[in-house]
Amino acid sequence: MPPMVLFPRLCATQEALQSRECCPPWQGDGSACGARSGRGSCEDVSVSDQPDGPQYPFSGLDDREKWPLVFFNRTCQCTGNFMGFNCADCKFGYFGERCSERRESLRRNVFHLTRAERNRFVSYLNLAKQTLSSDYVVATGTYREMQNGSNPLFANVTIYDVFVWMHYYVSRNALLGGPGNVWANVDFAHWAPAFSPWHRVYLLHWEHEIRKLTGDTTFSIPYWDWRDAQGCDVCTDELMGSRSPLDPNLISPSSVFSSWKVLCSQAEEYNNRGVLCDAREEGPVQRNPGNHDRNLVARIPTSAEVEFTLSLPNYDTEPMDRTANMSFRNTLEGFGDPQTGLGSSSRLGMHAALHVFMNGSMSSVQGSANDPIFLLHHAFVDSIYEQWLRRHNPDPSQYPQANAPIGHNGDYYMAPFIPLHQNKEYFISSKDLGYEYSHLLDTNQRLSESLRPYLEELRETWPWMLCAALCGVIVTMAVAVAVQIVKQRYRGSSWPQGRSWRGGFVLPERQPLIRSDEKSNINHPNYQTAM
Repeated sequence: MPPMVLFPRLCATQEALQSRECCPPWQGDGSACGARSGRGSCEDVSVSDQPDGPQYPFSGLDDREKWPLVFFNRTCQCTGNFMGFNCADCKFGYFGERCSERRESLRRNVFHLTRAERNRFVSYLNLAKQTLSSDYVVATGTYREMQNGSNPLFANVTIYDVFVWMHYYVSRNALLGGPGNVWANVDFAHWAPAFSPWHRVYLLHWEHEIRKLTGDTTFSIPYWDWRDAQGCDVCTDELMGSRSPLDPNLISPSSVFSSWKVLCSQAEEYNNRGVLCDAREEGPVQRNPGNHDRNLVARIPTSAEVEFTLSLPNYDTEPMDRTANMSFRNTLEGFGDPQTGLGSSSRLGMHAALHVFMNGSMSSVQGSANDPIFLLHHAFVDSIYEQWLRRHNPDPSQYPQANAPIGHNGDYYMAPFIPLHQNKEYFISSKDLGYEYSHLLDTNQRLSESLRPYLEELRETWPWMLCAALCGVIVTMAVAVAVQIVKQRYRGSSWPQGRSWRGGFVLPERQPLIRSDEKSNINHPNYQTAM
């Protein structure tokens, strides 16, 4: 399974930070990067010197600049289909001991999962939230605060929270030194071209980490197709948790997610103090869908808005930020109007609209991954990106190589991932990365997918239905035999006058069900009520 992110525990040591080398040994042969087995080697990191856009006018102040050089200038470079911070794992879409088995996974509509699959998905999420990561830690201080590596500042968090921290770290404000001294107009994964590739890699790593945790190599992230939804369809206790009857801003106590605690959700406080998130718990997940600012977001995006977004032929346009006009990326992200394509829209649309609609933890960019709906939402956003790639089949040169906001040029390594990934490497079809979306299948396959949960329910219940039918046959036969026995026993005998039995057979009258003195009361209100 591919590893994730900053920081591999084996590289979060004083020795690794001061040497600025992150080349852990592969357990298979004990050599750095599995070199003796031909899996990879420890090499110098070469970063692009292409110019960035003017949105971030500083240099040498932020640890994410020219990632990962502030922390490490040597990392593992893996060969063939091997991947990982120590080349122990396989590239996306490859499996097996030698990473030679090619396999395509299918990401399904969450409402097309069987009951067992839905339960498994929720259980896996909760397991990841409760399980401390044995492979990774998160940084709680800048490299400068770590005294250039002599004082490592890292925290242990759960597997799920490693990803929460990742999303916070990549989108946080730049700390310029001192309380309140920050630069807000910077984000290494949003507001610019790398939005789609970065979140694609994020989901792939999360998906594979769940497979690694559970041993379920068939697991794939489901998606929520929110087009034209009138509300939060996934906000049920069977899925992502309904609204709490005790507090409309919280999740129902009947959902396992009501016990989750958030971290890295108080961006304003960190900025005021001029510090990084310290990865401590900060209270429950908050969510109050639909009770948001209607002036900012009118409603959940429509099918027509998705279709308009897909029709835009240019992946991004100058200046490749939130002001970009007729840009697929900017419109998909939500800053381009989904009806006109004009940037700097006064109302948010598409991806951003859903975040605002959820009205809680999801509505903060830095803390949004605390709500597990984040995964369902971004899987669908990724499927729209995939649909655009297939429809327009862009030349790789469409992805900008220079002058994009910092962190977003094609050759830039994505912060804070280790192993390293360049933005342009994920401007390709999901099928090249080993996965497909069920709503992008052909018509017959889509129909089959939509029927899956019902057929599965039928398969689970048919033994009981068959048993009931057999029991019915047996009872019917028993009654028939009993009637024949009675007929033979009383053949030729005179029967008291009574009610006829089917076939001319009569039974004697029994005590009346309603006494004669009660017949006048048969229209009593309680009778009608009981009916």
